[in-house]
Amino acid sequence: MDISRVDLNLLVYLDVLLREKNVTKAANHLGITQPAMSNGLRRLRDLFGDPLLVRTSEGMTATERALELKPLVRNVLADIERAVQAKSEFAAAESHRVFRIMASDYAESCLMPRVLRRIRQEAPHVTLDVLTPSDVSFLDVEQGRLDMAINRFDKLPQSFHQKTLWTEYFACLMNARNPILREPFTLDTYLDASHIWVSKTGFGVGVGVNPKDVQRLGWVDEALSLMGRKRRISVFTRHYQVAMLLAEQHDLIATLPSRAAWLQKDNPNLVVKVPPFRIPPFELKMAWSPLLQHNPDHQWLRRLIMDVAAEVDTEFAEFGKPFESQERGPAIQSER
Repeated sequence: MDISRVDLNLLVYLDVLLREKNVTKAANHLGITQPAMSNGLRRLRDLFGDPLLVRTSEGMTATERALELKPLVRNVLADIERAVQAKSEFAAAESHRVFRIMASDYAESCLMPRVLRRIRQEAPHVTLDVLTPSDVSFLDVEQGRLDMAINRFDKLPQSFHQKTLWTEYFACLMNARNPILREPFTLDTYLDASHIWVSKTGFGVGVGVNPKDVQRLGWVDEALSLMGRKRRISVFTRHYQVAMLLAEQHDLIATLPSRAAWLQKDNPNLVVKVPPFRIPPFELKMAWSPLLQHNPDHQWLRRLIMDVAAEVDTEFAEFGKPFESQERGPAIQSER
């Protein structure tokens, strides 16, 4: 086939059609009429000698050939976008761009207020749209509908770019008059208390917690399980800010990332303690689509977030030393 005789706009049509699986929605996305998109689909079928999209009881379904073409077409278009994209610097002071960032509740509390402050200083007309993990999917990131995802990730698609913002340890936050503080803060006194559970958040809509399913309860409970121990959880929450408020009740303990506890360092009603057992640290990362890797706007945003994360790290350093040292200390032996 002579490539010079192929209308490359058809690849744009195919990319959108395979994503939307609906002629009307694809037409609306590209700002063309439905008959024009239908004509484009007919030409695509002629070009590839395949129906590409077939109407079924579940709507338009991609054929096997279409599924083979999907990543190839996406990569070709990404290369073309990079080739024609202007290399001018991002004009932050004049930009009216909207940046959409998914951040876990923990990352939103510890990082986003400082990120917003810097954006307002350097790009006063830019809008920041912060979404929760349940609002988006990996597909949204991959296709560039989301500028950035900031969270703790078990694993990411290999195509994603990623950067570690910091390594995080754990702290115990409790009321300054909590009865357990009358004694040394040991594993036994920790387990005698009532606890606040905070979720580890990932992509997708969450469901209710089963207190007996230790493997799904997260870092703290998995660490205790390895020692044959279990804490008594009185309340489950998906929000770190709520957990910090609940910790002000006289007999509850919130075991949460140390930078979240750091936010309460000036609260006279709360004290922060090093956990009396080892909890493995985790990494807070930012991840983004390969489609945005060379975008000047996005490069500016990444640099700004990395700068802010470095500032947090510097200010946190002295406060965080005890929590890092307990991680390097001797492990508590299993009692199983």
